[in-house]
Parts: sequence; structure tokens; C-alpha cells
Amino acid sequence: MQIKKQIAFSFDSITKSKIITGALIAGTGTGAIAMLEYLGRIDWTDKGIMASTFVAWLVPTAVNAIREWMKGKA
Repeated sequence: MQIKKQIAFSFDSITKSKIITGALIAGTGTGAIAMLEYLGRIDWTDKGIMASTFVAWLVPTAVNAIREWMKGKA
């Protein structure tokens, strides 16, 4: 049985899997913010709140994607 290895600077199956996992983990924070906003009865039409919620998810996901892309053996 051959063990799959992550390839550096490549979006191979292992890298993609780790990026998706990281995005889901980052999304839990976004979900928590959304739930707190809902519970606090804050109006979701405020674009500032929506933008900050999106950034709270996007930044860690992007950092993880770049980190996983660079990882592995060349």
C-alpha cells in the first residue's frame, strides 16, 4: 500500500482536503458570530456587520490555503 504525500506548491488531493477542513473550522467562528448577532437582535442589513463577519471567515481560510499550498515535498 502506497502512502500519499502532500506535494509542495500544488493543489493535490491532500492539500485540497486540508484547505476544505480549515475552511470549515474557520466557518465555525463565522457561525458563532452569526448566532450571537441573531441572539442580540442586531439588524443584519447593516453592511459593516456583514463585511466584518465575512472577513472573520476569509482571512483564516486564505492563510490556511496558502500555508497548505506551500507545504509538502517538491
